Amino acid sequence: MSVITADLTVGDPGSLGIDPAKLDELRARVRREVDEGLLPACQWALARHGKLAAFEAVGDATLDTRFLIFSATKAFVAAAVWQLIAEGSIEVERPVVDYIPEFGTNGKDAITVEQVMLHTAGFPYAPMGPQSWGTSEGRRATFARWRLDWEPGTAFEYHATSAHWVLAELITTVTGADHRDEVHRRVTGALGLPRILGLPRDQQDGIADLVTVGEPAPREELAALGLPTPDEQPEGAVTDQLLLSLNLPEAREAGIPGGGGVTTAAVVALFYQALLHNPGELWDPEVLADATSRVRNTLPDRLTGVPANRALGVVVAGDDGRANLRGFGHTQSPRTFGHNGAGGQLAWADPETGLSFCYLTNGYDLHELRQPRRGIGITSRAAVCANATDTVR
Repeated sequence: MSVITADLTVGDPGSLGIDPAKLDELRARVRREVDEGLLPACQWALARHGKLAAFEAVGDATLDTRFLIFSATKAFVAAAVWQLIAEGSIEVERPVVDYIPEFGTNGKDAITVEQVMLHTAGFPYAPMGPQSWGTSEGRRATFARWRLDWEPGTAFEYHATSAHWVLAELITTVTGADHRDEVHRRVTGALGLPRILGLPRDQQDGIADLVTVGEPAPREELAALGLPTPDEQPEGAVTDQLLLSLNLPEAREAGIPGGGGVTTAAVVALFYQALLHNPGELWDPEVLADATSRVRNTLPDRLTGVPANRALGVVVAGDDGRANLRGFGHTQSPRTFGHNGAGGQLAWADPETGLSFCYLTNGYDLHELRQPRRGIGITSRAAVCANATDTVR
């Protein structure tokens, strides 16, 4: 597989059709929580026409600082799967058990690869711990113990980590290689970008540790919105303690496929530019277009009631006026796609404007409502930075 040389230098925003006044508004909004002392640091990048238009760090961070990107990792893993789909190595309509026989226990035999990628597989809280995630044998033995929470294909409930352990094992099964190596070989490395998944101990310098900030939202405010309080989360849900455990060197080394990526905002923004422009046809054009635009899952989120709008590994903003409830802003086009991460990490691309954007922070805000409101405000400003007179090339 040939390697495309990524350009990690920042170009002239004006030559990339970026409105300087809008860029300044975005810059001010990004700085706000750091300047106010809530967040220790953040880093953000805006890209267009395949190049970085802005890349900045605020607070206790530099441009070299890497951040945990949590579930924004999922799009990188999906991008490797898209290549395997094009090669015919993986067929999304086939049951997972056709590839991983140990998976077919406790009613899971009919679950398809597509259902795993759409979070409709029915095992959202299935655990995978350090004692088993390091080997194919350990993962498969754990799959065999997993049970269903509901009938596959009948509902959408976010599989924060479980589904992507299955995808990781699928990658290993059909390629014969470690999923961490394949994601780099096929995606980041092929684009000339640094490795993000499965960092050896001697390559973990300069990573910003996640820290908790703020106080939880008032219980009555959560109740008024029909949202669960922290002590009402289902067993096996992602907790603050689990997210903080990703600071551990062994977790960063493990390459947790659903949320263990470590990188900079520039790398994520350029990855999304690659999804917009497909340099060197790294992905089959038809598979890429389908995976990033065709909504296959419109089942309602069990928590918010909002249709999921999930394509094959990413979320699509949609035109129903509820994109902000899917982690987007108020100003993006309905075609915008991406995948955010826990703690307020933002990652998306808008095919209409040609913009891609990433915002990362190591401040995990315990206030369950302030963090998504911040994300909406930042994303809404980033999405309008393209000069209206400049067309996408």
